[in-house]
Amino acid sequence: MPPLSPKKDLKGKGKGRKKDSEPSAPQEYVPPPPPMPGDDFAMPVREIVKPDNQLQLTEAEMEEEIAKMLTANNPAAPKNIARFNMKERLYKFEPMVEQTIVHYATDGWLLHRGGEEAKRQLDLEKMEQEASARFQAEVDKAHHDKRGGGEGDDDAPDDSRQLRNQFNFSERAAQTLNFPLRDRETHTEPPPTATVSGACNQWAIFDDYLHDLERQKIEEAMKSKGGKKGQQQAAQAAAAAAAAAAAQAAKPTDSDPMHAPNLAQSAKILDRMANQNMFEEITMDFKYWEDTSDAFRPGEGSLLPLWRFASDKSRRRQVTAMCWNPLYLDLFAVGYGSYDFLRQSSGLINIFSLKNPLHPEFSFNTESGVMCLHFHPEYANLLAVGCYDGAVLVFDVHLKQAAPIYTASVRTGKHNDPVWSIFWQPTDEAQKALQFMSCSSDGAVHIWTMNKSELTHEPLMKLRVLGKEGAKPQAGSKPSDAAAAAASASNGGPVPTGGDEDVAAGGAGGTAGGCCLDFCKGPGHEHIYLVGTEEGAVHKCSKAYSSEYLSTYAGHALAVYAVKWNHLHHTTFLSASADWSVKLWDSNFPRKPVLNFDLNDSVGDVAWAPYSSTVFAAVTDDGRVHVYDLAESKLLPMCAQKVVKKARLTKVVFNPRWPIILVGDDKGCVTSLKLSPNLRKRCVPDKGQKESAEELEVAKLERVMDVARRSDPENAQA
Repeated sequence: MPPLSPKKDLKGKGKGRKKDSEPSAPQEYVPPPPPMPGDDFAMPVREIVKPDNQLQLTEAEMEEEIAKMLTANNPAAPKNIARFNMKERLYKFEPMVEQTIVHYATDGWLLHRGGEEAKRQLDLEKMEQEASARFQAEVDKAHHDKRGGGEGDDDAPDDSRQLRNQFNFSERAAQTLNFPLRDRETHTEPPPTATVSGACNQWAIFDDYLHDLERQKIEEAMKSKGGKKGQQQAAQAAAAAAAAAAAQAAKPTDSDPMHAPNLAQSAKILDRMANQNMFEEITMDFKYWEDTSDAFRPGEGSLLPLWRFASDKSRRRQVTAMCWNPLYLDLFAVGYGSYDFLRQSSGLINIFSLKNPLHPEFSFNTESGVMCLHFHPEYANLLAVGCYDGAVLVFDVHLKQAAPIYTASVRTGKHNDPVWSIFWQPTDEAQKALQFMSCSSDGAVHIWTMNKSELTHEPLMKLRVLGKEGAKPQAGSKPSDAAAAAASASNGGPVPTGGDEDVAAGGAGGTAGGCCLDFCKGPGHEHIYLVGTEEGAVHKCSKAYSSEYLSTYAGHALAVYAVKWNHLHHTTFLSASADWSVKLWDSNFPRKPVLNFDLNDSVGDVAWAPYSSTVFAAVTDDGRVHVYDLAESKLLPMCAQKVVKKARLTKVVFNPRWPIILVGDDKGCVTSLKLSPNLRKRCVPDKGQKESAEELEVAKLERVMDVARRSDPENAQA
């Protein structure tokens, strides 16, 4: 409802004009009454709402003037921007910082009338209008003149100059029928092409010009002598000069940047960078991969394949030996040869790095196949190699020479059969010369000494077949009797004897072929070593004397391919044989092995883990890698994974630092595998515990062996 207007004062008319001029008393503001509810035509009512937290100011404060200045500086702009000054080779702060802030920006087609572009457009429009007006005036004038001059003529006006109707016009040619078009295609073989590329620089052009000038001088000198003979001699001399120039150009010079030593090092670094970019995912798995499923399967583990190492020269060769470098733990050597007597060829040694899986860092060729190799533990550049023809070589990797620095020839003496195992000996302070030992199928164990001029050897042990367990190596028994004795001992039965003559002779037979060799890792026992033979027996020997064996462990029925001492427990070792078994022995109890493991195929190699006393790995001919942890299970492997197809595994080795292993096959390929967390458990002493980690590992394996002995009555009695 609209507010009511005040009533008019009728008494003030006429006589009350003088009173109107007098000032009237101020009237207070009376707010209009609120509108009736539901009235849509009511005037809106203005209400002044005062917030509760409004600042209370006095009249003097409200009348005070406060000056505010607007500046062009952006308070949010950074004031400490520093840039690198290439001229002064240091960082400097920027003195000028952009202060402009764009609050709104849009693109449009509107132009300001006062602008230059708008003036140009107006001038163009004006010129178009004037031209159109002039044209229309000329047309109207011509039409008017024509109509005024032909008033008496009866002819119709000529409208030929008029434009036709563009909407109804159609040419006559468009009204005819068009024949349909037909496409015909054919295919031809493309002509053969070849891409030819080359590089040319100023030096090459200059050299070619010099060679051409020399050739022309020789031809002119020969032509001056005259005759066809002179021309032939000139042609021959020119050809000889060209060949000499080509040979000279092919030789690297000091000034040639393509053969500079710094360029080779730079190219090597770039090659490694490219390889790391190519194998980035594998590198990340090598550093950070952890199998999360191990938390849900405590008795199982897995192997993750990483890099594969191979080369063109090693494709048709078998991996016969592998060894990590003791100084550079990413560097390892691989020996290639053949186990087949009828397929022997030259040998090859490749030294790979984990940083470059595509190409070997160094490569050496040998006349015979490589059967074993070993890096020196102190001088990491020396590599001892044993070959199939019985030769022993020593390479110096640091020299980067293809020829060995020491070679055992027929004149200086060598083995008669393949050398299956080779080991460097610790450096003796009394004897400064370096020594290493080798074991061969001819039954001889030699110790080699590196002199200044040549490599000399000394026989250390002559292996003999034993007809009776623990007998001294004497002559008199037959090899067949020794094999029968070994087979009987492996089955747990009594050892048979060949007869009265063998018993009287002490039970020793012919020469035994050595297949493997390993030295004890315990301090003070470095002179103790084990030798595995083709007859299935393992002999414990000493460097101090070579008259007899310290102990004999007859448990295998076929050749023993590997024997390995434990890295932490120095009285325990493993033996792997072609009879599909791996046996755990206690060197103090040679009567019977502590544990037997049947792998259902011929075992090529076995290796202890350097971080645990109960973890070891073995490879078989079916391409499987078996990883055992005796602390978790004494019967079944925690992982039996097939890593290659249509190939048999020959060698396995653990890395001394990282949880990876290398396996080699008979196709010339080496595969690196990473162990899951369940396969690399180690003992960690608690806070305040006096025992060290090594002592805890030894105690862990002792508990396993005690349980195994108690479960076997024969071992318990022993």
